[in-house]
Amino acid sequence: MKVSRRSFLSLIIGGAAGTALSPLPAKLMDDSAIWTQMWPWTPVPEDGEVSHVDSICTLCPGGCGITVRKVNDRAIKIEGMKGHPVNDGGICVLGLSGLQLLYGPTRVKTPLKRIGARGEGRWEKISWDEAIAEVVKKLGELREKGKSHTVACISGADRGTVAHLLGRFLTVYGSPNFIRIPSIQDSYELTMYLMQGVQASVGFDVENADFVLSFGSGLIEGWGSPVRMIKANSIWKEQGKVVQIEPRLSNTAAKSDKWIPINPGTEAALALGIAHVIIQKSMYDTNFVNNYSSDFEEFKQIVLNEFSPDDVAKITGVSASTIESLAKSFARASKPLAVCGRGQGETPGSLNEFMAVHALNALVGNINKKGGVWAVPDPDYIKWPEVEMDRVAADGRNKARIDGAGSKRYPDTRYLLDRLPDAINSGKDYPIEALFVVGANPVYTIPDSNAVKEAFNKVPFVVSFSSYMDETAANSDLILPNHVFLERYEDVPTPVGLQKPIIGLAKPVVKPQFNTKHVGDVILLIAKSFGGRIADAFPWESYEACLKKTLGNKWDKLINDGFWSDSNFKPAVWESAFSTPSGKFEFLNKGGAESIKIEGDKQSYPLILIPYDSMRLASGFIGAPPFAIKTVEDTVLKGKEIVVEVNPKTAKEFVEGRHAILSTPKGQAKVRIHHFDGIMPGIVALPRGLGHTAYDEYLVDKGINFNELIGPVEDLVSGLNAAWGIRAKLTRA
Repeated sequence: MKVSRRSFLSLIIGGAAGTALSPLPAKLMDDSAIWTQMWPWTPVPEDGEVSHVDSICTLCPGGCGITVRKVNDRAIKIEGMKGHPVNDGGICVLGLSGLQLLYGPTRVKTPLKRIGARGEGRWEKISWDEAIAEVVKKLGELREKGKSHTVACISGADRGTVAHLLGRFLTVYGSPNFIRIPSIQDSYELTMYLMQGVQASVGFDVENADFVLSFGSGLIEGWGSPVRMIKANSIWKEQGKVVQIEPRLSNTAAKSDKWIPINPGTEAALALGIAHVIIQKSMYDTNFVNNYSSDFEEFKQIVLNEFSPDDVAKITGVSASTIESLAKSFARASKPLAVCGRGQGETPGSLNEFMAVHALNALVGNINKKGGVWAVPDPDYIKWPEVEMDRVAADGRNKARIDGAGSKRYPDTRYLLDRLPDAINSGKDYPIEALFVVGANPVYTIPDSNAVKEAFNKVPFVVSFSSYMDETAANSDLILPNHVFLERYEDVPTPVGLQKPIIGLAKPVVKPQFNTKHVGDVILLIAKSFGGRIADAFPWESYEACLKKTLGNKWDKLINDGFWSDSNFKPAVWESAFSTPSGKFEFLNKGGAESIKIEGDKQSYPLILIPYDSMRLASGFIGAPPFAIKTVEDTVLKGKEIVVEVNPKTAKEFVEGRHAILSTPKGQAKVRIHHFDGIMPGIVALPRGLGHTAYDEYLVDKGINFNELIGPVEDLVSGLNAAWGIRAKLTRA
């Protein structure tokens, strides 16, 4: 059999992907191997009584169920919970490594107060009473001066009781500045609101889709729930097809049926080019379009006039014949599904792109249908009474948000964290005098890290609730360490992308190892210290009491089963699914498909730098534990040096494995070169999740943080960050 270069390349890359997605190596899975690695802080359990505790992993937005095996009071192994609706027994490398986050040296063991310069690493231990008193004193002074609006909170989530407690405190205290960490959730929520008129999370019935058209989504790199998507990928091999559209041959692309290389930032144009063919050849669902949609005729004219396959081919680099073939295959499938949100989905992206891709699902009538996109309401169980605000709170809440979300310019956008550093650094609105960070590490995860650090340095009082000495904690004034996920109760509402409402319950597997405190209890203590209406808004004696009362009759099931699921949930039928002004699905994307702006001058920076995600590297608020770092290939990280992927045609002047200087308008770094045929010429790819300046010796100072080399690019429609690349150049080291 003759094997083409392309087939051989896919075989090799696919084999690597298969290794990453196969059951974890026996060395990592075996109990004795886990506990006999040469890490001096790794405990060796004594013989004793074996027990199991079910809980939920909260290390990423996936919300997988886990079962933790214990010997006496020590946790010794984490496995996937069998029967859980998200992962059904599966587990990823990060989840498997969770015990290193419980017992490892990066834990913050007690409240700490900074005594040196920001980031200098000099701390003194203080008591919880002293820590609470310091927070209350600072917030009290600001409130007395009528500056309650100058307090902000950055949170990793806005759902669940912990996030609601944070939001409730800011409301009754008098600040509008509760800000969620950005992700594709922002863009999808806005898309669902503008096109369907619903305030809902997006759900994907991936298990039943038979043709998945992915615009750069790292489906098996950690997009959504990692384990769920890997299981779905196995289903697709039996009953469906996957087409991956992106500039680089990722693991997802290698394991797909077809990889379509595309010029970075032109995905919206491609989606509308596909729509052109579907409409022109009358392959759309006439029942849905004619009876349940609005603005179609206008949308049709713009798409037909401006997005022909020939025109789109010039923009995207995807041939006209390929565009026609994709459109026909997508429209002819019985349950086609189009998705977007690049990599693991931690960057919001262009709203035009999300709406153009969602329009494809509407054209084939796969909205709220089997194998399609569902609008999933959040479980409605947090029904606390409205707070009563005093004059100070009311005045503070009436101030404009510091990030510009909800303004006249961006009226429908809820959070714009990527705009916060510039707002603080420019000082054009009002200063942020106190900043709280919960379940997030923005100093590391937000683009243009230098600007983020500058902004943090301008905030007089920064409080981190991190369980670990991460970059944000290291640049704070106070650290009030939360229990880690294996030490605390916490409700986990429907994970990202799941197509049915569920609630998971994280439960304490072991007693708190150190002098930490649940962030929910800290909020209650702060509120009660204020007295008056602030204290009245928090009538619970503890977070556990609050959680139990809030969950009500669901509590027993959650304790026994680990999760609650709405078995009667069905997506709304088309007759009642849309709450737009027209009462129908609205093709609001009137042809807007401008390529995403890529920062930098092409003459000075002839290449484009893009990031890529890996299941083996955590790039969110949690740093990759040693077990995960151990699995990283030397084509990604060589010792402490990061490796960049470059097409051999682009890297003719650079020898494989040799050093080079990678420069962008935001910064530069010394890198090693790896020749990779699976990337388009003119592109340089760099892994995310490295370049930490905090955590332990197994992670710190390894590679560089991609966010040091890229800045945000503001989407003109939503204000969200749309950047997925930046102009770059390579020079000899």
